[in-house]
Formats: sequence, structure tokens, C-alpha cells
Amino acid sequence: MTVYPLGLNLAGRRVVVVGGGRVALRRTRALVEAGALITVIAPRFKTDFVEEKADQVTAPVGGSEITLVRREYRPGDLAGAWLVHAATDNPAVNAAVAAEAEENRVWCVRADNAAASTAWTPAVTRHGDVTVAVTADGDPRRSQALRAAIATALAQGRLPLRHHRTAGPDGATAGGTGSVALVGGGPGDAGLITVHGRRLLAEADVVVVDKLAPRSLLAELDPGVEVIDAGKAPHAHNLTQDQINQVIVSRALSGQRVVRLKGGDPFVFGRGGEEALACVRAGVPFTVVPGVTSAVAVPAYAGIPVTHRGVTQDFAVVSAHLDPSHPGATVDWEALAQGPGTLVLLMGVAHLEEISAELIKRGREAATPVAVIRDGTMPGQQVLTATLGTVAAEAERAGIRPPAVVVIGEVVRLRELLEVA
Repeated sequence: MTVYPLGLNLAGRRVVVVGGGRVALRRTRALVEAGALITVIAPRFKTDFVEEKADQVTAPVGGSEITLVRREYRPGDLAGAWLVHAATDNPAVNAAVAAEAEENRVWCVRADNAAASTAWTPAVTRHGDVTVAVTADGDPRRSQALRAAIATALAQGRLPLRHHRTAGPDGATAGGTGSVALVGGGPGDAGLITVHGRRLLAEADVVVVDKLAPRSLLAELDPGVEVIDAGKAPHAHNLTQDQINQVIVSRALSGQRVVRLKGGDPFVFGRGGEEALACVRAGVPFTVVPGVTSAVAVPAYAGIPVTHRGVTQDFAVVSAHLDPSHPGATVDWEALAQGPGTLVLLMGVAHLEEISAELIKRGREAATPVAVIRDGTMPGQQVLTATLGTVAAEAERAGIRPPAVVVIGEVVRLRELLEVA
């Protein structure tokens, strides 16, 4: 049978539900969300939701009202109804309800017999302002399975979710101020971005992307999405931080949905706080979507837990992009040499020799195990293990280049047991 799919605006319109069981409850709850004026008719109500409201008219719920009538269905109960649900466990009653509905030209959904219905309730999933209704020729299990698959794809951003809005002559998008999402893309592998982050990416009008963000996801974007490459690399920025702040704010003020896609977590050496403050100053609404930081994810993927019972109970994460002797360096290498069991260095490859020497000078043993992990979580991941006294020379011989994470501490020895195949 070919059905004609249609969405109904039931706000303020009378709908009758005949039945007091769990099917009737599900239908009633959905009708409440739709703002309908609902009459539920049944001699008994088998659920707390209706039992506690029996014999009363509830206060409006989001524009909806529920009248509960504790008795059997009677001819004439459908007067003034726009839609009817026959949801009793008695086929004869459902048939009588359907017959009255047919006589009064009212659409009727029969819970017990889809073939005898004039309307069907689809399996529904909603994400934001997107509603998807699925029917499968009266087969509820099939439609529910399809609904679940679609819901997962929507949640993961694997289906197109972007608004297609018309821009005005000045380039602004109708609909007022847009928004900014500061999205952490995770440690490298595109599959490690959060579900929420991926969905926001699918909804974006503009994506401002960093060098270490999961760029393979850009190929899945709608062709109309503007991609701006912030491309930060050592000493080679496509955009300065001030320019990035200006771009995300200006695009949002023009009514667009902006995603600032970063590697790792936006607030772990990602300057996400600066971008959030720029949004606050400009009055732009923003969302922060945490990402899996490479500081713990990359070592874990290489078989190195940054903490381990009986080995170490603490760790420190350090931005090591400056030579310890540099006038602008503010890292307390003395405390790090004497303190945490595990040190995780980000952006430290260029000054590995100077950093190793500084730690040894301040008390860290030269024999301390060290791992340098390049392209962590990616297919070309490269792991070098050495000691603090030898790691700089060995990394140079191996040609290790950024991006790489350096792990210093006894936990590195666990790699032999925990390395991911």
C-alpha cells in the first residue's frame, strides 16, 4: 500500500485516544508534545501517567490539555475530533471507534490493525529542528529499526543537517546573529571526535580549521560550507589569533553557524579561551565542545597510561614550544624535574635536547624512560622509546618531526605489555 505522508499541526485541536494501556500512554505523550487538546477514554488506566490524572482536566502543558474520562467508549465520543487513536486491547471496540471515525471523516489510527487504519503513527526521531518520521508498510519493528539507525546517523553528523538560508545583498544571512561552536576534534583519528562535535560540523555554514584538526571530515561537508584554513604551524600561521577571533565573530554576527575546529581539546593549549572571550565581548552566543586531548589519548593509544597504580599517581602536561633558556619561557622546570611522576610534553620536539638537559640538571634521572609518539592515533603513528639522556639524539637520528607527544616517566615501561596491535 502506498501512503501519503503528512505532518499535522494539532496545536489547540481536539484529539481522542480510546484506551488506557501503555500504547495509549505513548500516543498521549506524543500528543502532549504536539500541543493537542486530548481526551483519553478508558474504564481503567494501567499507567501512573494517566492514573494520577484520572477524572480531572489537567492544566495546560505546553499549550496542551488532557481530559480523562473513566468509562467505556460510547458512540458520539468522537464529536469535534480531528484525529482518533483506537488503542484498546479489544478489537471490537477498536473497530467501532474506527467505524465512527470513518462516518465522521476523521482520521483514525488503530493500534491493533494497521491494515484497517486510515492513518498510521510513524516511528519518529528528532534532533534540534529536524524531525524524521519512518513508516514501513505497517511493520512497526522495521520502522523502529530504521528510526534507530537514522537517529544514530543524525546524532553522529553523518547526514546533512545544515540550514540552507538565503544571504542578503550584504552577505548576511537572514535570521539574526548566528553562533560559534569551539569544537575539539580529538588527537588525530577522525573517529575520535565527539558525537556532538561531528553533528555541529554537519550543521555549520563556516568551518575555521586548524592544522592538527581531523581534516578528513571536511570532505563530508555540504559543498556550500565555507572552509577557512587557520593552518597554524610553527612560525607559519595562515591567520594570526586576532584574525581568527575577528573571522569567527564577524561570520556569526552575519547570521552564520561557525564551527572552530581544532585538534585535541579547545581549552588545552588551543587558545579556545581567547576565542570564547572574543565571542563574549561581541555578544555572540558560543558553545564549547570538549575534545579528547592528545596529552592523554596519544600515549594511551601507544600503550602508555599516564598514571598507573603502583607506578605513579600524578602527571603534568606542559607546553614545551620554547627553549627553557628563552626569556619568555615560564615553565617551572625545577618543580617538574622534582615533582610529577609522569611528564607529557606537547610541542616539545624542536627543543627536546635543551629540555632533556634542563630536567637532568635539575634532578630527573638520565635513565628515566621516555617515549616520543609522532602522528599519534593515525595510521602512520611512529613510537620511539629511549631514556632522558639519549632521547634527543635518537629522535634526531629517527627523523622525528612534529606533531609529536613526548612522555617522560616510569609508565613508558608499560608499553611493552600494553602496546595496541
